[in-house]
Amino acid sequence: QVHLAESGGGSVETGGSLTLSCAASGYTYSSDCVGWFRQTPGKEREGVAAIDPDGTTSYAPSVQGRFTASLDNHQKTLYLIMTNLKPEDTAMYYCAAATNGGSCFDDWGYNYWGQGAQVTVSS
Repeated sequence: QVHLAESGGGSVETGGSLTLSCAASGYTYSSDCVGWFRQTPGKEREGVAAIDPDGTTSYAPSVQGRFTASLDNHQKTLYLIMTNLKPEDTAMYYCAAATNGGSCFDDWGYNYWGQGAQVTVSS
């Protein structure tokens, strides 16, 4: 049984940093899409960062240059390092793995999801 366990959410002030982790059990991250998504109440879930099967990482324009996604296959953990956080980054963040269609930025294709980690950035 696949389980993605997220950790690392919290509250910070504008300009602060947080690192989210997504540890996998029953699943090996290699050879598939992995991604980070976020959602705020009343809005659709949006892609934040994604790592292609070939290792290429892509970011949403709103986080480019501030967020870094990385994958540690040995530790079976996906990370999202978030710096220079802004109030508009406040959201529930989700990790996801293994798509069965679409691009790595399409949330509809992912098979496995973490439970979510709340990130709150105060001004």
